[in-house]
Amino acid sequence: MIGATPRDDVRRALVVCAHPDDVDFGASGTVAGWVDAGIEVAYCLVTSGEASGDGSRPPAEVAATRRAEQRAAADVLGVGGITFLDHPDGSVEPSIALRRDITRVIRRFRPDRVLTWSPEINWDMVPTAHPDHRATGAATFAAVYPDARNPNAHPALLREEGLEPWTVRELWIADAPRHLRNHAVEITERFDRRMAALRSHVSQVGGNPGLEAGMRGHFADTAARYGLPRDCLAEEFQLVDTA
Repeated sequence: MIGATPRDDVRRALVVCAHPDDVDFGASGTVAGWVDAGIEVAYCLVTSGEASGDGSRPPAEVAATRRAEQRAAADVLGVGGITFLDHPDGSVEPSIALRRDITRVIRRFRPDRVLTWSPEINWDMVPTAHPDHRATGAATFAAVYPDARNPNAHPALLREEGLEPWTVRELWIADAPRHLRNHAVEITERFDRRMAALRSHVSQVGGNPGLEAGMRGHFADTAARYGLPRDCLAEEFQLVDTA
């Protein structure tokens, strides 16, 4: 690991993303490393990706397919728990309702670390700056601070569901504007696993024969920016101390 120093006392990590396949495009090599290190990892998906495709299939059918693909991808990496929040794909907003739903997951799972997507636009890679990604990042940050730790936020979670406040101590942000990224994780030895997880999303990447070469080139460029040796691959993040 290069750049900002992450905590070394992490037992549980939660990944919150907008759509099935987001984590496998952007962070699954890192997730594989966490699992290998004995960290319990869970996923929280804000939508089920039902707005993808060419419109020829009913949204419920698309959602079922994409849920199954995400479960298969998680199995490849050894990720156990997945929560789908069922907010509408393509219309995610950082609403109080979404903040509450993410806060509920945080208080149930009680992660030391949360990984989510940036609420800011990455102008170097506009296709990844989907409004759902940014809305999910904004809602997740609000759930991390202050909602999950505040007993007065979403009071029914404590009063009716018995979910005690919880403080997330570290936030990892994917796809932040480049000048905010401060940490790289070498994934060279886990690249094949991350690609196997990504290829589980057959409905999204099944017709892309150049996928592996493109991803390898992208992560090689990332590694080079952090001074890693030739032929290394790396994913990068913005790390934030939220303790």
